[in-house]
Amino acid sequence: MSSAPSAPAPRAWAVVGNSENRRVTRFLAAAGAAGAAPPRVVPWSDVLRDGGHAFADHETVRLDSPGENAEVDRALRGVDDPTRVEGSAIWYARFLAAVRSLRGGRRLDDPDELAVLFDKRRCHARLAAAGVPVPPSPTSGLARPVRGWDDIRAITGEPGFARVFVKPAHGSSGSGVLAVETGPAGRVRATTPVEVTPEGRLHNSLRMRRLVDERTIAGIVDALAPEGLHVERWLPKAALRGGAADLRVVVIAGRATHAVVRTSRHPLTNLHLGGSRGDLAEVVALAGPAWAEALEICERAAARFPGTLCVGVDLLPAVGWRRFAVGEVNAFGDLLPGLTGLPGSGAETMDTYAAQIDAVHRGVRGQDR
Repeated sequence: MSSAPSAPAPRAWAVVGNSENRRVTRFLAAAGAAGAAPPRVVPWSDVLRDGGHAFADHETVRLDSPGENAEVDRALRGVDDPTRVEGSAIWYARFLAAVRSLRGGRRLDDPDELAVLFDKRRCHARLAAAGVPVPPSPTSGLARPVRGWDDIRAITGEPGFARVFVKPAHGSSGSGVLAVETGPAGRVRATTPVEVTPEGRLHNSLRMRRLVDERTIAGIVDALAPEGLHVERWLPKAALRGGAADLRVVVIAGRATHAVVRTSRHPLTNLHLGGSRGDLAEVVALAGPAWAEALEICERAAARFPGTLCVGVDLLPAVGWRRFAVGEVNAFGDLLPGLTGLPGSGAETMDTYAAQIDAVHRGVRGQDR
């Protein structure tokens, strides 16, 4: 007599991340609060050491950032100091290889989409091709390589590009970014968190600097150019209480669910670089009817990455709060501690991690690998 087929195993969570990291611990807390079984944590260090990892068919697999771990950073970037700016191209190749070494499970982060999300040039081109408003860029889609400072100088001499952002193509968290301004008589200055040591090494100091010596600026660009650089027109941002402002909008399963306003006296508004959280209610009031369009733009940007459950969209408001452009789309842009969802988003009482768990439990499908 044949036995009845066994029931399929209930779905379980697995997280690839750095187990000590607050991103992972916050996700575990959200899973516990939702009544889920404790997620299985697979450290990035194990994935890199073992050359991959296999997941069971019933596991839903979430990838989290490999950052903020010195051992993992050394393995991915090949540098001895986590504050070093160099090594982003090596990081990109090794990180994608590690992602592709994962097998099985139901995945919430598509490897091919991660390859685009972590290349600012390719991401810009994908958004522009879909009609998502983005800053003009001569490097979009790898169209124009930047070999060094002479190429930046040539770009800034073109109409509309006297002020540009120069970004490591595979960088994150503002590391290595320069806001470059050129003026009459060849004058140039750059605002950047990069500190150059006497030995010529580049470090992300987390403190903004204003450089006016062209040789110093050129040296930074020349050092980073072989790893890939992306250049965008510096769009004037809307102001909020005397500072430049932009937003990080989290989109989960196609819906804009969370938003934080970031303000700064400097061109870079990253919170860890000295930016401050602004009043979202004030921004919504200033934008008026355009606020709905702002969220729709973020959802259109996220729709270009349908195999990735959650992205963080950096939204640039123009002066007057009536027009918006997308600066970047971030694969790991959901670390917004203490922030609950937008009104009408369905995530009003949830943080970003709880909202992702809720989306999956409501039937948003991952991709089997």
